[in-house]
Amino acid sequence: MRNTFIKKLTDLAEYNKNIFLLVADIGYGVVEEFESKYPNRFLNVGVAEQNMTGVAAGLAAEGYHVFTYSIANFPTFRCAEQIRNDIDYHNLPVTVVSVGGGVAYGNLGYSHHAVQDYGLMRMMPNFTIASPGDPNEVEGVLAYLLKNPGPSYLRLGKNNEVNITKKNKQLKPGNWYGLKNNKGIDEVILSTGTALQWLLKNKEKFVNKDIYTLPIWGGNLKHCQQKFYSKFSSIITVEDHIFDCGFGSWFRESVSISKTNKEIKSYALPSKLTYLAGSQDKIMENLNLYN
Repeated sequence: MRNTFIKKLTDLAEYNKNIFLLVADIGYGVVEEFESKYPNRFLNVGVAEQNMTGVAAGLAAEGYHVFTYSIANFPTFRCAEQIRNDIDYHNLPVTVVSVGGGVAYGNLGYSHHAVQDYGLMRMMPNFTIASPGDPNEVEGVLAYLLKNPGPSYLRLGKNNEVNITKKNKQLKPGNWYGLKNNKGIDEVILSTGTALQWLLKNKEKFVNKDIYTLPIWGGNLKHCQQKFYSKFSSIITVEDHIFDCGFGSWFRESVSISKTNKEIKSYALPSKLTYLAGSQDKIMENLNLYN
C-alpha cells in the first residue's frame, strides 16, 4: 500500500501543484522519486514529528495540501496536540499518513502497534478517516482526499497487500462497497482497512456471508449509515484495532443514532496485545469477538 500511495501521489503531483510531502526521516527506498521530481515540494524534517505537523499546518495555511508521512503511531500520538490545535481547529488541508496501521510492524512490539489510532483521530471533529483495504482502494481514497481537501487521516498497510476490490472505483465517504463475488446474502461482514486482507485469508470462519468494505468514514459520517445497514439482518465488523473507540465501536454508535434494533457483532484486537510481539498474521490470530 505504501508503494502505491507514493507512486500515485508522485503522478498526481505533476498536475496538482499544491501537493506537498513531509517525512520524518523515514521512507528510504520509497519516497525518493517524489523528492527527485519535486524537490521544492518535499521536506525531510528529521526525527521531529511534532515539528513536522506544525510545519504542515503552516504550509497548508498558505494553500498547499500537505501529506505528513511516518510510521504508525509517530505522526499521530506523538503529535496529538499539534493535530488538534494546528490542523483540526483551523480546518486545514493536511493528510496525516500512517504507514503500518494495525500490527503491520508487529515484530517491533507495542511501540509500533497502531491499535488506538482510530480512537484518537475520530475524536477530531473535522477529520475524515481513510482506511483502504487494498492498493486499489489506496488510489480511490487518495483521489477523493485531493478533490475534497481538509483534515484527514490516511491509514496504510505496508506488507505487500494484494488487490481484492475493484480498480478505478470512485469512492464516496460513508459508502459501503461489496466484493464482486457477493451473493446477495442478508448476513454481512463490514471491514475497514487492512483487516480485509485478514478476512480473505480466513474465509472459512465466515461462510455464507457477503463482505463489504467501508474505506472512508469518521465522526461526521455516522448519520449516513442507516441507508446501508437497514438492508441487512446482521452485521459483523472486522478491524485491526482494539474494540474501544475503534471502527466497530464507531459503527455501533452510528446505528444507535436511529435507535434501531440490529444484530451487530465485532471482531477486534484484544487489549492484551500490549504484550504481544510477532508477525502481523500471528497477532491477528488473536482477534476477539465482541457481541
